[in-house]
Amino acid sequence: MSQDISVIELQKRLSAGEKINLYDVREHHEYDEFNLGGILIPLGELPGRLEELEDLKDQEIIVHCRSGARSGTAKMFMTQNGFTQVRNLIGGVLDWQAQFGS
Repeated sequence: MSQDISVIELQKRLSAGEKINLYDVREHHEYDEFNLGGILIPLGELPGRLEELEDLKDQEIIVHCRSGARSGTAKMFMTQNGFTQVRNLIGGVLDWQAQFGS
C-alpha cells in the first residue's frame, strides 16, 4: 500500500508544475467553496465512476477530502479494487488551509 502524502509535499509538487492525478472526494458544494484543482468525484459516486480511473490503476493517484477521513475510505476502496498507488492527503483541505491559507 502506498505511503500517504503531506500537504507540504503535495504543494511542492504542484508548484513545480508536476502533473498529478489529484482527486477530490468531497461534495459538490465543498468543492465550489474551495478546491486544490483536483477532479471532483464525491465519495458516494466513486463506486459507479471507478471505470473512469481504470487507466490509472498502476499510476500514483492522490485523493483528498476535508480532513482525510473520506479520502482514507476512498483509498481503501480503490486499493481493494486493484489500484496500486493510491495516496491519501494527510489532514486534507483543513491542513492545506492551515498551512497555506485559502
